[in-house]
Amino acid sequence: MPQSLFEKYGGFKTVSRIIMTFYEMVLDSDQIGDHFDNIDMARLIDHQTKFVASLMGGPASISDDRLEAVHRHLKISHTDFDEVVTILSEALSEHRISKDDILLTLAAVESKRSIIVAREAA
Repeated sequence: MPQSLFEKYGGFKTVSRIIMTFYEMVLDSDQIGDHFDNIDMARLIDHQTKFVASLMGGPASISDDRLEAVHRHLKISHTDFDEVVTILSEALSEHRISKDDILLTLAAVESKRSIIVAREAA
């Protein structure tokens, strides 16, 4: 059985580091940084680590229904989503994830666009 990206790169330890780097970049973003004002960042980092781990083939998973429910009120636009993808790509690269594996991970993220982007923005 082929090794998942989650296993290949060291599991939760590595994914957690990637997500911490990701949120450092996100908070500096003029496009989306303000979405995270008054947010429990420790809790968000924990959830995002589990989410990205699952997209990389790890054990954690979040249902599409739950994913849609937690993002519904945020009014996320396609431009916001694109910024997240760009920043995640940079964070993955910073942690020496191969270009091919970054593309696989971003494709998994992209598959969730229609669930995360606000219906009005779609």
